[in-house]
Amino acid sequence: MAQIKSYDYVIVGAGSAGCVLSNRLTEDGQHSVLVLEAGPMDRNLLIHVPAGVYKVYKDPKLNWNYLTEDEPELYDRNVEIPRGKVVGGSSSINSMVYMRGHPVDFDRWGQEFNLPKWSYAQCLPYFKAGETCERGASDWRGGEGPLGVSRGGFENPLYDAFVEAGTQAGQGASDDLNGYKPEGVARLDSTKKDGRRCSAAVAHLKPALARPNLTLETRAMVHRIVVEGNRAVGIEYERRGERFTVRAEKEVILSGGSINSPQLMMLSGIGPADHLRSVGIEPVLDLPGVGQNLQDHPTIIVKYACTKPVTIHKVASPVQKALAGARWMFDRKGVASSNIWEAGGLVRGNAHVPYPNLQYHFGPVGVEYVGTEIKLDQAFSTHIDQLRPTSRGYISLKSANPTDKPALHFNYMSTEHDRRELVEGIRITRDLIAQKAFDAYRGREIYPGPDATSDKDLEAFIRNVTETDYHPCSTCRMGNDAMAVVDEEMRVHGIEGLRVVDASVMPQITSANLNAPTQMIAARAADFIRGREQLPPFHAKFHFLEENRP
Repeated sequence: MAQIKSYDYVIVGAGSAGCVLSNRLTEDGQHSVLVLEAGPMDRNLLIHVPAGVYKVYKDPKLNWNYLTEDEPELYDRNVEIPRGKVVGGSSSINSMVYMRGHPVDFDRWGQEFNLPKWSYAQCLPYFKAGETCERGASDWRGGEGPLGVSRGGFENPLYDAFVEAGTQAGQGASDDLNGYKPEGVARLDSTKKDGRRCSAAVAHLKPALARPNLTLETRAMVHRIVVEGNRAVGIEYERRGERFTVRAEKEVILSGGSINSPQLMMLSGIGPADHLRSVGIEPVLDLPGVGQNLQDHPTIIVKYACTKPVTIHKVASPVQKALAGARWMFDRKGVASSNIWEAGGLVRGNAHVPYPNLQYHFGPVGVEYVGTEIKLDQAFSTHIDQLRPTSRGYISLKSANPTDKPALHFNYMSTEHDRRELVEGIRITRDLIAQKAFDAYRGREIYPGPDATSDKDLEAFIRNVTETDYHPCSTCRMGNDAMAVVDEEMRVHGIEGLRVVDASVMPQITSANLNAPTQMIAARAADFIRGREQLPPFHAKFHFLEENRP
């Protein structure tokens, strides 16, 4: 065992939350911080080319490449769960869509989970402080933060048709889904700056690495949390075949994400006691909520052939790919600068939900995987996400070996409510594509296909094709009840010196992509950790029908 070093804070994971914490906890020079990341530095050029996401997001060198256990309601299929194993975490391999979630999501955290510090008014100042928005600063948007956020700007007539069709279908339109009106169809924001991906590593970690009080170790596989008495005091990890122990004088902070953080806690004896004993781990703390309450946004795709060659499928040819790459290298523009899913929306699948329960991501291309290769065709596609599923899953250990992947049980589509909402999602998507705006482009429906008309047909389709939209969360949720893992300042119940700061602490999934709220959570956590006052609440108005307020 190598000589034991010590730091004030040891952060496990250089993903979205860990990068924010690394910057914020070292900015005043008063505290030493070590960040341990299992993956490599983000040196792969394709990470930084926005359209390169489709080459990197399943790359085993950059990805944990998890797989669920048999999913009972998906005909026992195993669903691929990519998660970033690289500096920047999943923010280095995601599709870069920047969405905060609906304001009501955060108000519900405060009201329904007895977390009064988590209202929207208290979160909004941190969202604003974290970004420089291309749209300009406003009551809702920030203009001086580290994260570059750009409005979709790649020109393609199918984006225009999609937004126009949303209005024609009565689903509404918004100038900014992260602003005054978080409902309707729109051009989406993305975490890009000057045509490049702006990951959490680019925005937060790399500017801080020059500080003498910040140390980053990559390819560091953490094995367990070191606990002495009732306190977490350090971390054991392996790097290049050598085992190390490092001490944390103030706190150990887990930012490994919604799969790795509960896994590490259980490997360290913190979790459901009976389960830990079943895999040969002696419990240190019986904390039954660890790994429970697993949530995600299930997604399906509705795809249509396009009657005109305006889709971007031609970029798949070697010549066009080379030209697109050369254009990006020259001026950071063209199709390579696009994250493809540049239009979308937050919409209601029925008249009874109080605020949008479905999300669109629209792209002017059809995408198929043939083995590990991507095939593009002359089509357009709409992802439909269910935003607030009632299905709940859990994470468990397969063994006490830290190199064994955990067992992931998402239990997708395990409630009639969830299946019904995605059936409604297909129907409203078909209605949108049937509008006049698409008349010049709409070909045959490729899937589900024109023969799938009944609820039974559509439910069978859903069971066959449902996948993850890469938003697992809530496995170490905040709260004060018996199944809560952390309090509202993200301190682990029942043990000192240990915090969890990542998407796993969300008590309930937010109604949109999770990267933006995860960075907001980490920024707030940094102030909690340092004992600083939170930024003053800001009560921005937003469009909402009062009679529908939950």
